[in-house]
Amino acid sequence: MTTGLVFTNGCFDLLHVGHVRYLKQAKSLGSRLLVGLNSDESVKSLKGNSRPLQSENDRAEILLALESVDEVQIFSELDPLKLIQKYQPEFLVKGGDWPIKSIIGYDFVSSYGGQVLSLDFTPERSTTLLIDKNQS
Repeated sequence: MTTGLVFTNGCFDLLHVGHVRYLKQAKSLGSRLLVGLNSDESVKSLKGNSRPLQSENDRAEILLALESVDEVQIFSELDPLKLIQKYQPEFLVKGGDWPIKSIIGYDFVSSYGGQVLSLDFTPERSTTLLIDKNQS
């Protein structure tokens, strides 16, 4: 393990096993894991009026209860670029469903020698699938 900061972001509306595995893997890359958490308004803009299911403060508290998460920063923009620029993480990570060069902040983090990684993805585990299953 290195001593660097690891940054990831997302809505984390309904925490599921895919999130837990992903966050644990992210934390293993460095000494601190910072999660950029989409605000309620940005989740609504990205996912539609029926989301989020839980408030930003509840989602942040749930994330902070995980051993792997050291800090949560709520952001209201549609993407986390300002947070990434502020914290300049050694590692910028997203789930395996994200191609590396499509990850917001790729150019910035790469410019100073940081690593951008697409981590393992747990198939058939997503908030949308859970919502759809519950509604059927």
